[in-house]
Amino acid sequence: MSEAPVLLEMRSITKEFPGVKALSDVNLAVRAGEIHAICGENGAGKSTLMKVLSGVYPYGSYAGEIVYQGQEVRFSDIRASERAGIVIIHQELALVPGMSITENIFLGNEPRRLGRIDWKSANRKAAELMKLVGLNEDPDTLIKDIGVGKQQLVEIAKAFAKDVKLLILDEPTAALNENDSQHLLNLLRGFRERGITSIMISHKLNEIEQIADSITIIRDGRTIETLDVKGQGINEDRIVRGMVGRELSSRFPDHTPNIGEVFFEVSDWWVRHPVSAERMVCKGSSFNVRRGEIVGFAGLMGAGRTELAMSIFGRSYGTYLSGRIVKDGKEIELKNVADAIAHGLAYVSEDRKAVGLNLLDDIKTSVVAAKLSKISKAGVVDKAKEYQAAEGYRTSLRIKTPTVDEGVVKLSGGNQQKVVLGKWMFTDPDLLILDEPTRGIDVGAKYEIYGIIQRLADQGKGVIVISSELPELIGLCDRIYTVFEGTITGSIERRDADPETLMKLMTSTKKMQMS
Repeated sequence: MSEAPVLLEMRSITKEFPGVKALSDVNLAVRAGEIHAICGENGAGKSTLMKVLSGVYPYGSYAGEIVYQGQEVRFSDIRASERAGIVIIHQELALVPGMSITENIFLGNEPRRLGRIDWKSANRKAAELMKLVGLNEDPDTLIKDIGVGKQQLVEIAKAFAKDVKLLILDEPTAALNENDSQHLLNLLRGFRERGITSIMISHKLNEIEQIADSITIIRDGRTIETLDVKGQGINEDRIVRGMVGRELSSRFPDHTPNIGEVFFEVSDWWVRHPVSAERMVCKGSSFNVRRGEIVGFAGLMGAGRTELAMSIFGRSYGTYLSGRIVKDGKEIELKNVADAIAHGLAYVSEDRKAVGLNLLDDIKTSVVAAKLSKISKAGVVDKAKEYQAAEGYRTSLRIKTPTVDEGVVKLSGGNQQKVVLGKWMFTDPDLLILDEPTRGIDVGAKYEIYGIIQRLADQGKGVIVISSELPELIGLCDRIYTVFEGTITGSIERRDADPETLMKLMTSTKKMQMS
């Protein structure tokens, strides 16, 4: 059987920003009907390359040429690439929460009749597209009323409304649970069978190994190699070697924990949903953390892990009903975030861009934002102390930037996450709660963040890690709690933790004996 023809070639693509060469002589060839993955560390240039392809960075702003369906193309904007059948779905979904599924699918592309939008036709076509992507919802449902997994399907339906031939997905499963991720991967397989070509950027190497036909690896803005997944028998370790330029003998730094006494306890914690009064998001939750201990929280999406963490951190989520928090032997009451910070708690949100950072700020402003009193006198910020503090974290956390005056929006995802960690480390917390700390981050940056977490524990702090990746929890944590439908169902020591045991506890209301 002969190989499929090349659908897309990007030749010698070079893209520069002021003071930075983001892409240098990058080459990419994608065959018709294949799933082609692009892998690389954060900041390697993957998203920049796709923005060049899709016209986000128009012709004239880069060097090199793009050949699509046998002809050179010069896209002036994203609409020009969409007219050619190239559609990109960004990691941050471009949907309007207050609009319906139909309105979002056809936004800016509405079917018209006699000069007016034909909503009857739009709803009929939306239903057909939703069926195509496996989305079983009323087309009139508002985007804000469906989960992230279904929102991702709306984006794909939106792409098909534009007669897509080449679908680009940037971290499509980063915010999805295991079931939604698997559904999306199955959907891409179905598209491949129909002859639709996909380019997928992802840090989830197990998914790449499972679904991709070819992988192009980019490192430091340059093409390193293109791998034939099935023909060459490519596995995760081989992909990692290409990404980081060396073998990673372990995904986690070696660590010998030094665990002390229990210093933080939550008992019989009950919290009601902020909107649905009849729904409990925390049902009698009880857990503890020892000094020097890394404690994991495992659960499927919607289990209530984030809700539990936020409700403890100054009642930031839901309506508190009852429960006790004891720290260092004394009961404390955390009525707001300021109380939580004052009592030595810190919380790194799962959404660093929407909640963790102000993307308009520079690094130095971001690092000190959670505790300005440390560098202020009479309400005035000492700029020298601000710079000194930020520079200290830039060095110790190895944030890749020439200066702390740089805007955080210019940093890669991994480096933005380090800034958020620095921001909360600056508050000198005793307990640091990390919600999905490595989401959307490459394997090399993950390794560095794991090391940071371990060093915090070595300082005698308690660390809580909420993660949707079971291998991450098993490899990093000393003990793991499981959560199902707002209930803590188990506590497993690291030596006893395996995916099967954790999954059983994550999908059952039956509690086991707590450690």
